[in-house]
Amino acid sequence: MDIDQLRKELEADEGCKHETYMCTENKITGGIGHMITEWDDEKYTEVGVEIPDEQVKAWFDKDIETVLSDCELLYDDFEHLPDDAQLIIANMMFNLGYPRLKKFVKMKAAVDKRDWNEAANQVIDSNYYRQLPNRAGRLVKRLRGLHGSI
Repeated sequence: MDIDQLRKELEADEGCKHETYMCTENKITGGIGHMITEWDDEKYTEVGVEIPDEQVKAWFDKDIETVLSDCELLYDDFEHLPDDAQLIIANMMFNLGYPRLKKFVKMKAAVDKRDWNEAANQVIDSNYYRQLPNRAGRLVKRLRGLHGSI
C-alpha cells in the first residue's frame, strides 16, 4: 500500500487542526483526527489548547501505525488485498477504530470473498454511511470500482 497516499487521503478527510476541539462523537480531538486519550499529555485534555506541528506529526505517525496494525489484526490477508481495498479499509479504520469496524461483520465476509459490491452494500447499510455520507460515499464508489479485482 502507498502510505503517502493513505496519509494524503486521511488528511483531506480529517482536516488538520492545531488546537484541541470537540469532535462529533463528543471526544476531545486534535491534529489530524487524533482522539485525545489518557496516554496523551494531560495538557491536551481541554478544548482550545494549541498543538505544535511536531506533536500533530507525531500523533499522525503513531495513529497510522496503529491503523495498519489493526487492519492486519482484522484481516489476516490484509497485505494481499488490492491496494485500493487496503486504502479504503485503512481509511475506515482510522475514522471508526478497531472496536467499531470489527462490527462490520458482513462487510468483512464480503471482503474475504472479494465481493466488492456486497462490501459496498454493507457500508451503505450502516450508521457510518448515514453519518458521513460524503466520505463513506466516496469509499463505496471506490469499493465498487474494485469489481473484478481479486
